[in-house]
Amino acid sequence: MHVDTKQLACGFSLPVFGAGTWMMGGGRTRDENNDDARDIEALNAALDAGLTHLDTAEMYAEGHAELLVGEVLKNRRRSDIILASKVMPANLRHDALLRSAENSLRRLGTDYLDLYFVHLPNPEIPMAETFSALQKLADQRVIRNVAVSNFSRERIEQAQQLIAHKIVGAQVHYNLIFREAAASGVLEYCQQNDMMLIAWRPVQKGILTVGGTELFDRVCRKYGKTPAQTAINWLIAQPNVVTLSTMRSKEHLAENLGALGWCMEQADVELLTRDFPGQRFVSDAVPLS
Repeated sequence: MHVDTKQLACGFSLPVFGAGTWMMGGGRTRDENNDDARDIEALNAALDAGLTHLDTAEMYAEGHAELLVGEVLKNRRRSDIILASKVMPANLRHDALLRSAENSLRRLGTDYLDLYFVHLPNPEIPMAETFSALQKLADQRVIRNVAVSNFSRERIEQAQQLIAHKIVGAQVHYNLIFREAAASGVLEYCQQNDMMLIAWRPVQKGILTVGGTELFDRVCRKYGKTPAQTAINWLIAQPNVVTLSTMRSKEHLAENLGALGWCMEQADVELLTRDFPGQRFVSDAVPLS
């Protein structure tokens, strides 16, 4: 299927929906019992269905998720894929970051990344040191675009002052329940400063795949969509917002793809933004810092 893209004024673009790899191969540590073949099959199914944005990180399963993505890329034309990875907070010193990027490229089997994130801030390492290394990688075109993850608005502003290349994206925990990105001003900053907000956990680990509230159920019925599809569409209906999800089964992939190809009316976007019950304003996973 066709997946719409959003493009910034600077020219950078991302599909509205991408495939993540968190928990593929394990959590923060490698799971030796993981069914790697299943995860490779799931990623191939996502690409075959029309997704082109693959998101991974050196932190995922101690780099094993990147190896799984690398296996998938062996049978794909690299230029067809928007490939993103992330450097972990322990590796934000200049030389360590350069080594991290090199190791990620080796595991992925590619010579460049379309998007490279600082995964989490590390207050113990000067940001100038981190972004000096990112500047070098971007100058060399080893990374085509620089981005940040789980950064507060203030930290994003500081980071942009430290690098000549534009920071094109901020990946944050944002969905119908968790609104820290909006409450903290990160969403507004992205929309006003030509940046993409990439929302992770769009259905909040399955919580948003079921209805149960009169308001949400009513909106789902109006569009003839499932709760998961409605929750994802609410995200991508917002300016400068795209999202991604780890999908380890064809059924999960098929349901999420049903969030695409239709547009929620602005009045309903605003209704869910304002009145969705149980909103929380600090992430339960990785608060912005």
